[in-house]
Formats: sequence, structure tokens, C-alpha cells
Amino acid sequence: MENRKAAAVFVTSPTYHGICSNLSEISWLCHSHDIPLIVDEAHGAHLGFHPQLPNSALQQGADLAVQSTHKVLCSLTQSSMLHMSGNIVDRDRICRCLQTLQSSSPNYLLLASLDAARAQLSENPDTVFNRAMELSVKTKNLIEKIPGISVLNFSGFSNFSAIDPLRLTIGVWQLGLSGYEADEILCRDYGIISELVGYQYITFVINLGTCEEHLQRLVSGIRHLSETSLLIQRMEEKVKDRMCAPFSDISMRLNPREAFFSSKRRVSIGESLGETCGELICPYPPGIPIMIPGEIITQRALDYLLHVRSNGAVISGASDPRLSSIVVCDV
Repeated sequence: MENRKAAAVFVTSPTYHGICSNLSEISWLCHSHDIPLIVDEAHGAHLGFHPQLPNSALQQGADLAVQSTHKVLCSLTQSSMLHMSGNIVDRDRICRCLQTLQSSSPNYLLLASLDAARAQLSENPDTVFNRAMELSVKTKNLIEKIPGISVLNFSGFSNFSAIDPLRLTIGVWQLGLSGYEADEILCRDYGIISELVGYQYITFVINLGTCEEHLQRLVSGIRHLSETSLLIQRMEEKVKDRMCAPFSDISMRLNPREAFFSSKRRVSIGESLGETCGELICPYPPGIPIMIPGEIITQRALDYLLHVRSNGAVISGASDPRLSSIVVCDV
């Protein structure tokens, strides 16, 4: 790659938890080298529509921004938009590329819902999120006072430019609960459906359809978690028990293509150590693979998968979601 110019810079912002990168600085750096900035803004279709919301990717100089409009706004599921700005990216080339990927028979229900979502914002672009912002601030203030619950806020991510205030991420590890266990209680007893569940946290989204009754129920449910937990622990004591995903010691025996086409066999999980993984194994949420085809199976990866599985995570991609066996490559 030496002496070769980058074709583009690709950034995901905001993250699922609402953490935003400093796209203004990134775009300035890219453009100073005549390199386009492409932003995966799947969770940021609402950004820029309220003074307290972070600026959108295009407002910060991005050349291309892909938004999953349905995730935060009111279009139908699977509907999204590609936005363009500036002169670095060849618009005609983008159109030609889209023609090779898109159907000649688009779903007009999805297209109509995108137009409806656009119209909803255009009617009151400066005030449409006022109520959601008010509810978010009020709810976070209430939850921060609940014993054993931590709330993700900007002070913990000072190196980033902003956090989406309509994302609410709570930590439950001080209650002696996993995020999966807490999520199950909230869903079963309070009818609360979370946006994202992790080993130690739960993330919720406040949007245009959220009303005060929804958030009152959420606060009541979180108070219930706190009041009924028998294992409230100090954070520093719990830190010792945290498990981190094994991303630092990955070793590949085959590339994914070679692994895909290789012959395979099924072995018990106890016999899989040191074998070459033949399938994509991914706890969901958050949907980040722990092992991919071609990767050498390590004890650390197995321990992590079994640990999160025992705490309620769904294992996606694995042919045996209970993880009693794993498909491996014959090499």
C-alpha cells in the first residue's frame, strides 16, 4: 500500500449508542488530500434537526452519508437514504453503481414512507424534536438517581465530539445482573422493548413516537430492578469480573473464501479448540462476530461465547445456537 492514495475514508458515526465522531476535523483532513469522506450514519437520520442534537454528517462536510431512515424517523423498516454533497464524488458514477445493485421493481410502499418521513420533518424542522428532547432530559435525570444504575453520558467520552441525547444507555452491572437478564425482566414485567442489549448494559431510543407514559413505565421498571436486586456491588469490585471480547489475538488459518469452500465437519465444542472455524459465530446483540470462517478457535473465544450465552445472549450465525457443537473446516 506504500505510495498509494486512499480511495476514500469510511467512518461510522454515530455508533449504536449515539457516540459521534468529530466529522468536521475528519472531513477537513480528507479534503486537504482530495479524498472523499463516506459516513455510515445509519443511526443519525435525525441529527441536525434540533439545537441540542449533534450536526449531521453532511453539515460537517461529509461527501456521502448513508442513513437508515427507519431507525429513528418514521419510515417503514428497510427504508434508507443516500445523501451526497460537494464535488469530490462523481455523482454519475454513484448513479451507475446504484443501478447495478438496486432492483428495477422498487417497493413503492417504502419509497412513499420515505417521502412521508421527509414531509414530517419539513413541516416543523426546528421544533419537531422538541418534545422528544424534553422527555429525554427528564428521563435521564430520574434514572441517574436510581441506586446501582449508571447512565452513559458525555463525560465518559470526552475525546468524542458529541453524544446523541436521544440515546439512553444504562449500566446494570452494579445490580449483579447482566444486560440480558435485566432486559428479560423489563420486557416480561413492564412490556418494555429495548433497542440494544449488551452483557452489562441496555440501550433505549427516544424518538418522535415516544410519549411520557412509555418513559414513566421505563423508569418504574428500572427502579424495580434496583429495588429487587440483592447483589448491589461497588463498581470497583465488579470490574474484576468483566470479560472483554477476544478481539486482540485473532489468528487466521484460511481466508474467509477458502474457509467457505472447504469441506467441513461438526465437532463438539470441547473438541473444537485449535480447529479452524467453519462458520460465523456472533452473539446478538450487538451483532459483532467473535469467530469467522477461517479463524483458529481459541480457548478465550470459547470461554467468552459460553459466558455470554449463559447470560442470555442469542448466538447468531452458528448452526447450533446452543453451542454444544461447532462446524470446523477440514484442513
